[in-house]
This record gives sequence, C-alpha cells and structure tokens, in this order.
Amino acid sequence: METDEISRIRVMTGNEACAEGAMAAGLQFYAGYPITPSSEIAEILSILLPKAGGKFIQMEDEISSMGAVIGASLAGAKAMTATSGPGFSLKQENLGYASMAEIPCVVVNVMRGGPSTGLPTLPSQGDIMQARWGTHGDHPIIALVPNSVRETFDLTIRAFNLAEKYRVPVIILMDEILAHVNEKVILAQTEEIEIWNRVKPDVPPNQYLPYQETDDDIPPFVSFGEGYRFHVTGLVHDQTGFPTNNPKEIDRLLQRLNRKIDRHQEQIIELEEEKDDGAKIGIFSYGSTSRSARRAAIWAREKKIKIHSIRPKVIWPFPEKQVATMANEVDFIIVPEMNLGQIAHEVEWAAKGRCEVIKVNRIDGEPINPQQIFEKIIELTR
Repeated sequence: METDEISRIRVMTGNEACAEGAMAAGLQFYAGYPITPSSEIAEILSILLPKAGGKFIQMEDEISSMGAVIGASLAGAKAMTATSGPGFSLKQENLGYASMAEIPCVVVNVMRGGPSTGLPTLPSQGDIMQARWGTHGDHPIIALVPNSVRETFDLTIRAFNLAEKYRVPVIILMDEILAHVNEKVILAQTEEIEIWNRVKPDVPPNQYLPYQETDDDIPPFVSFGEGYRFHVTGLVHDQTGFPTNNPKEIDRLLQRLNRKIDRHQEQIIELEEEKDDGAKIGIFSYGSTSRSARRAAIWAREKKIKIHSIRPKVIWPFPEKQVATMANEVDFIIVPEMNLGQIAHEVEWAAKGRCEVIKVNRIDGEPINPQQIFEKIIELTR
C-alpha cells in the first residue's frame, strides 16, 4: 500500500462519510434540525462548514430548514439538509416547491421505523415511496441509496453533481444501520473527485429566461445577486418565471420538468449487477439490506445455485429496463426490504408477469439477515 493511500485511511460512520462527502462536493450552506438517527451529520457540519467559509444554521423546524436550503441555493450556494422520517414528511411541501422552481439541493433522509415517530433508534426502509411521491403533483426526483460507508461518501458527491446538472432536488436514502456502522475507508483524492457546477446563461440580463426551453430541457441557472432579475414561484409559470393559466404553457412546463429526468435516465441510473449464466433466481436489493443479500448469494453459489442479482445505487428513477431483462431470464425475483414491500411493487410492475416476485420483509426494527434470504433461495430450488 502506498504511503499516500495509507494517509487517506479513515474509520468512520455513514453519517460522517455523508458530511465529508458533502464538503468534498463543495457544500457551502447547511440548514437543519436535530433528529435521530441523522443528527451527527449536522453536528459534524457545524464544525467543518465554518472552517471552510460556509454557513451552518440550526433552524426552528424541518419546514424552515428546507426553505432556508432553497433560499441559499437561489443565492448561489450548494446547499443541503439532513433529517429522518418525521422530518422528511415535513419537508415535502418545500420539496415540491424546489421541483417546480427547479432549484438544486440535496436532502439526506436517514430512514428509521414509522409511521409517526415510530422507532427513532432502529432501522427501516419505509420511506422509499415517500421519496418518490411524497409531494403532490407530477414532479421529477432523483434518489440515491448507498450500502456502505465509502459509497455514502461517493454518492453524496454524486448527489450534488446531479442536483446541479439537472436542476432538481436530490435525495440520499440511508438508514440507521448505515448511519452508525463504523467501517475502514480509503477516501478519494481531491483530484480524483469530479465536480459539476450549475450552467450559467450566456446572454445578457435583458435576454435571460430563467425557465427557457433548451435542447436538453435544462435551463441555465443564474444566482441572485449576479445582475440578473427573475421571478421564482411555486405556481405553474411560463419561460419568464411568471404565473400562467395558458394550457399550452402549463403542459409545456410540466412535460419538460418530468422529461428532463426521463430522457436522461441512462446517465442517471447506476447499479451493480452480478449474473450467473442460466440463473433462475434473481435478487433485487438496495441499501444496507443488499449486504445481507450479497452474503446469501455467496452461500447459494457455494451450493451450486446460480444467482442473478441487481443492486441499484439510484432507486429513482427506477431501473425498469434492467429489471425487465432479469424477469425475462429468471423464474423468481426475491426482493428483501425493511418494509412491507414498497419497492417490490415496482419490481412486479417492471416484471409484467414474466416471473414471480417474492417478498422478504421485516418491520420489527431488526435488519434482514442473510439467513432469511438464503432460506428463501433454498425453498425456491426445491
């Protein structure tokens, strides 16, 4: 091992890695409210951000936290907040505002058991559908699901890049296990990290359209205070940013908002896939549960059972094509989740009856262990 690599070895939790990844991505503003099990992210950034010239604010609640993040992003800062289930619910209205106004920002949700205050100190994956559909209306969203401490660092950086590139709020879905587990990591060097910054307009202020139709459906984005005056609203608006009731303008905006993510899915979706030739059992798993699924797959292969596994790093947009391909080749897809089957419904929809989808669920605050998944594999091979 090289000396430089040794110097980059750290032992850290997922929450620490998230905070460090945000700083590496260029975070300049954080607003949040303490909530288990995400509080360490705020605690760490309250120390790191001021040292780097950034701003940290503890707000009075989750609603105002999201509002402050939106304001900071409009003023030109890379902005983030972190929370857990109950706080994530409170952020939904302003998440809708950020989607409509196309304001880049990052929201970390360290999932815990629910509903309501639920299980504050125990893990869950119960916010998967809330991440996609929590706010009302048809809106674009990107959500990432890391499964290790190092991946949390990497995907936090990617979350900022995606937010800036596509002008959308990006959600990072962690869970209590990942937030608090300690792992040895070797962090990337600064020169290895790719950073994406928002695209500025190339026209003078009197010609600028904040919601201009462009070839890639992503309008250039200028910050307040840079000499450009423009209107921002949560109402449906035309290319100037001012509200409209014109049906053609309404349709054009809402179609573009969703199209800018749909048309770039291949660039956004990221996953790991392991496929044994002739495999008849598939596994679709995400987040910390995917670690148990990986171990179960190893045990299965030791028993000469062939496995086809998919682990998304991006859960929204959903990797429909990859699941459909798997469904064409296997007889069963096992979907382990710490909920009652939220993403299993998406897998069923993508499979379209080509194979049977088998749910492995747990909602008692305990993680799904490899043995549970392995036993299901053995059952399906009998």
